Amino acid sequence: MEERLKLALYAYMYDGDWPKIAAARKAGITPVMREIRENYITCLDEDYPRQLRALRYPPWVVFYRGDLSLLKRRMISIVGSRDLQPYGEACTRMCASLLKEQFVLVSGLARGTDSLVHRCAMAGGHTAGVIGSGFSHVYPSENRDLYKSMEQHDLILSEYPYPTGVQKHHFPWRNRLIAALGEVLIVTQAAVKSGTMLTVNEAISLNRDVYVVPWPLMDPHGFGCNKLISDGAMILYDPEQLRDIMRNNSC
Repeated sequence: MEERLKLALYAYMYDGDWPKIAAARKAGITPVMREIRENYITCLDEDYPRQLRALRYPPWVVFYRGDLSLLKRRMISIVGSRDLQPYGEACTRMCASLLKEQFVLVSGLARGTDSLVHRCAMAGGHTAGVIGSGFSHVYPSENRDLYKSMEQHDLILSEYPYPTGVQKHHFPWRNRLIAALGEVLIVTQAAVKSGTMLTVNEAISLNRDVYVVPWPLMDPHGFGCNKLISDGAMILYDPEQLRDIMRNNSC
């Protein structure tokens, strides 16, 4: 049995659990043959995304639907809160509408900021979504149309095999992929305690530039953004900075 097939089968056996796959591979366990429902790429393949190889725990297998060639283009990650506020929405639209001209926009296909990033990007550009479950589950269900469109015209990625359900702990873990894929991370809305902050930590560990939209004083929806700026993230105060990223930044 070829090694890349073993990795895909291990993913099915262990619901994409990284440590369990590592242990099974080390122990030389023979995986059970079964139907693999989706396309996949493994860390053993030459065209495995180089951005993911920089992670401390690069995914053994990435299952996907859509256009995998988008991973060879320049990418920027944009993240923010699910509870998207009007100010955060305006800032997200501004960032996505400009950056989609040159970058594939990466986000997490959650409600709120993520969904808006993907929808803006699809209007004349391209996008990639990283999900925290297998493709048998659409989460949130309100994004079913978005999933379908992205599968046809863009790209959806997951390290979880088709049957794997939605688990709370999957989402912080998948955030490392969102951070790794983009050459820059932009945060448009964040509370102090949120998954967005975990994505920022991953980006920092990968030496990615992090740009953060400042929020009005006393607005708790943006406390996380302002804290990040206070801690040293770059403040995104002028759209011209986005043009500078387009001109000057390279992965």
